[in-house]
Amino acid sequence: MTHPVRVIVGVLLVLVGALWTLQGLGYVGGSVMSGVTLWAVIGPIVAVAGLGLALSGARRRP
Repeated sequence: MTHPVRVIVGVLLVLVGALWTLQGLGYVGGSVMSGVTLWAVIGPIVAVAGLGLALSGARRRP
């Protein structure tokens, strides 16, 4: 994956992970995922993975 693609995919994963976390905690309603604790656990894992991917793509290498 090229560096800009890593950053874009990483940011998207952070946003999706945050949404899943909020749905799992019941702050965002209107979904079958709302209020389900599993998504409150999976969401931060996805967000952290996305953050790592975005940071690895943003880091300049010689």
